[in-house]
Amino acid sequence: MNLTRAEARERAELLTVESYDVSLDLTRGGEVFGSTTTVKFSAKPGSSTFIDAVTATVHAVTLNGRSLDPDSVADGVRIQLPELAADNELTIVADAPYMNTGEGLHRFVDPVDNEAYLYTQFEVPDSRRMFAVFEQPDLKASFKFTVTAPSHWDVISNSPTPAPVETTPGDDGGARSVWSFAPTPRLSSYVTALIAGPYQSVRSEVKSSDGRIIPLGVFARKSLMQYLDADNIFELTRQGFEFFEAQFGCPYPFEKYDQLFVPEFNAGAMENAGAVTILEGYVFRSKVTDAQIERRAITVLHELAHMWFGDLVTMRWWNDLWLNESFAEYMSHLAAVEATTFTSAWTTFASVEKSWAYRQDQLPTTHPIFADINDLQDVEVNFDGITYAKGASVLRQLVAWVGPEQFMSGVREYFAKHSWQNTELSDLMVELEKASGRDLDEWGRQWLETAGVNTLTPELEVDAAGNLASFAILQSAVEEWPTIRPHRLAVGFYNLNDAGKLERVHHEELDVDGVRTEVPALAGMARPDLILVNDDDLAYAKVRLDEKSLATATAHLKDFSQSLPRTLVWNSAWDAARDGETPARRYVELILANVAAESDSSVILVQLRQLATTLNFYVAEEHREATTVAAADRLWELASEVPGGSDAQLQFVKSFALLAGSGSQLDTVAGLLDGSLVLDGLAVDQDLRWELVTSLVVGGRLGRDGIDAELARDNTSSGQNAAAQATAAIATPEAKAAAWESIVASGELSNALQGSAVNGFMRVLDRSLLEPYAEKYFQAVPAIVETRTHAVAQQIVVGLYPALLTTQATVDRTDGFLAALPPQSSALRRMMLENGDGVARALRARAADVLPGEAGPGL
Repeated sequence: MNLTRAEARERAELLTVESYDVSLDLTRGGEVFGSTTTVKFSAKPGSSTFIDAVTATVHAVTLNGRSLDPDSVADGVRIQLPELAADNELTIVADAPYMNTGEGLHRFVDPVDNEAYLYTQFEVPDSRRMFAVFEQPDLKASFKFTVTAPSHWDVISNSPTPAPVETTPGDDGGARSVWSFAPTPRLSSYVTALIAGPYQSVRSEVKSSDGRIIPLGVFARKSLMQYLDADNIFELTRQGFEFFEAQFGCPYPFEKYDQLFVPEFNAGAMENAGAVTILEGYVFRSKVTDAQIERRAITVLHELAHMWFGDLVTMRWWNDLWLNESFAEYMSHLAAVEATTFTSAWTTFASVEKSWAYRQDQLPTTHPIFADINDLQDVEVNFDGITYAKGASVLRQLVAWVGPEQFMSGVREYFAKHSWQNTELSDLMVELEKASGRDLDEWGRQWLETAGVNTLTPELEVDAAGNLASFAILQSAVEEWPTIRPHRLAVGFYNLNDAGKLERVHHEELDVDGVRTEVPALAGMARPDLILVNDDDLAYAKVRLDEKSLATATAHLKDFSQSLPRTLVWNSAWDAARDGETPARRYVELILANVAAESDSSVILVQLRQLATTLNFYVAEEHREATTVAAADRLWELASEVPGGSDAQLQFVKSFALLAGSGSQLDTVAGLLDGSLVLDGLAVDQDLRWELVTSLVVGGRLGRDGIDAELARDNTSSGQNAAAQATAAIATPEAKAAAWESIVASGELSNALQGSAVNGFMRVLDRSLLEPYAEKYFQAVPAIVETRTHAVAQQIVVGLYPALLTTQATVDRTDGFLAALPPQSSALRRMMLENGDGVARALRARAADVLPGEAGPGL
């Protein structure tokens, strides 16, 4: 199933692909579909190559009129093509399997109406699961799809949907029709798409900058249409169209733009050209947080940006995946701030994206942004915090380095020169150098070709009058990644005003380079209450506060008048707790004392997630239970104190239910569920009911009967996933054994149900329930990785790792497992290194969780 870069390079040198004509028959039942592919391509005469095709059966292979024996040339993954001519026509007739893993052509049956819904997910190497294809991004071609399907379905692809033509009934007597799509422009195969089933839609349109009227569609399953907020999606799409077309100097490149919310999707969304698929969870059937609404908006804008950067112009090979994703991530936040109502998106970026990047960049598996991608296995584990979040952070730093106008000028020239082609990073950098006049070779080497995150610390001297005698910024790096980098950043001065708010009184922008950078412009100024290095969050670096600033921030974190500087202080406190520089319980206190005053929903969400992580892993074991109970009690108090019906109230209740463990806390959860306890303004809707049910299951108050009763109220896809999680969370050895069997042994669950079961399995108050599975885990994972697709294997390898058994024995067992892994197990090695590092970091943080007056561990 793998493809090396060397194989791809050799094949690209041999071939030029003209077109694919793909006929699909989706009326053959629920296991396989018919797939007939005709490819026209040129090649070096007399050469040989292969085409990728993951098949159940290959019925016929015809190359230039000559029949090849399928048993001799096809192995279920590749089909060998010997003795090529200068111009070639290849036809392959095959059956291919439907998938339930969220890869290839995924098939889902809606429990509400018993209808089948299909969609494709091809990135990275899975268009070969639907049709025979030269599966690599630099072999672009035109694609023509012809689809036979039940007549009551809708069928959507990259080209506009044609009028269906009824054909002969199927074997079951059901009406069938044929949809014959027009050929696409030249695309990489991974952004082609097919979505089919009785989807329903809402239609609109937008006027492109070149005067064309672009049809818009928003699609979902029939059972979700009542919850679909199509007007909001259309509004964001129109705002994105206008913003991106102006910024890129290039009209939208395709004929129509459909956005389809699909079931059991592994990612947030996928940038299929003109037919974007989006996680169905973004159709909100219950009240959600403002953070989730903003995340959906960022996702919509991210995928729209890909229509230009990724689809119109595409990376040559997967080592530039980071640029594809980073550009879309940067542009989606920029568009949100400048063109929509989500004007605090850079705060969210600092809180969500950069914290992900910093975490990823401190793992032993960190890698340069410009990674060495030798094969497809390397790509699949590189959809990480470096590729997305650090890349976007560094791209933002690059914009600050060359200037925003100069950056966009270079981007416009890039699109003008390379439309419908494949490019490399150097193609973009050349245009940015021309536009800015800056030499970016050294900048690129230091930022893109090395790994690790720098730490910036202020160094200051204060005279007798309270003025700064000197000010410098010290830069450091870890021993493993010692690069000292250039940064364009700002230093902010903040003072408490008469109203008790921290407001910015001075802002100094400068270039930082080297281990020490003097800032003479600040000498002589009065020392403020708080000095914030990397004000406005332009640089990618961890930041430390001087002693006075730290004291001010701790006492007045909630008093910042702006959300972004407050978020930067939150991030600094989190870094210090994770790094074992401050006791974890101090960080817990900081959150609980300040989170109720936080105005940004995404920041609240992140802080509550980090609170749970800190309680589970970083608080010393002897204090963990008591600290967790106290934290849950405080969250319930906060839920009762904040305005009823507010975003904060909903988040505090959800976090309380997640942490609830004492008898009185579980009584409160039960009261909320049965209605005997009413919290002013809180709507206990279906999704919240499932969170309360699961909390009671984990606490031993509910079992299978309670779960079945709730599923009877909500026998939907969402309900079935929630029931799978709750069932795996039942706090008995027998229930854990049954969950383990369904996840690890049988392997029959869909990607969504398996993910829910994995999450439920790890939800325990009594961690001894997990002890019997620690060794079983290490014994099982090699076969899991060998026999299952990457998406479902990763769920198990990461999700079932015994991290909650936070002991040195877990670290040692992980190290022993790694030592025995064969060299070719690169993907599994990486996942296990990251798993083990998480426990090792937790042990260091626990050792540092010592408050004044307490004896340290073992003392």
